[in-house]
Amino acid sequence: MKTFMRIIFTLLIFLNLVIISKAALAETIQIEFTENDSYSLEIAYIDAGDTIEWLPKNEGHNVEFIAGPKMDELPNNSKINESHSVLFKTPGVYLYGCTPHLNMGMLGLIIVGNDFHNLNEVNKIELSYVANSVLNRLIRTAQSN
Repeated sequence: MKTFMRIIFTLLIFLNLVIISKAALAETIQIEFTENDSYSLEIAYIDAGDTIEWLPKNEGHNVEFIAGPKMDELPNNSKINESHSVLFKTPGVYLYGCTPHLNMGMLGLIIVGNDFHNLNEVNKIELSYVANSVLNRLIRTAQSN
């Protein structure tokens, strides 16, 4: 019976260490709204469990999610001029933009878990000519890394 209890105790300690180390490895990436109507990081490569925080270093911008791996479960949009934070759990490609400047091409991509399975769906999103041109550039860059 003592041996069985030691095994259970050892397993519990191991599971706790795995859970704690996983949480400790999660990162927070910060992206700023720039004065050039763009995001300071246009393509973010993160792991599932990481967080992205958008910081309003310039006024008149927000974060609006346009596409993601689960279109019916996109993250919430932010308000203009407010910080916004999202924890990404689902692998895939997320497309977001600034609501007032979307047609001017203020877009960003988030690649979670290096998973491009929904890239074709992201590429089918209808955007303005300028925004579509920016999206095509971002996709080419993302695929080349």
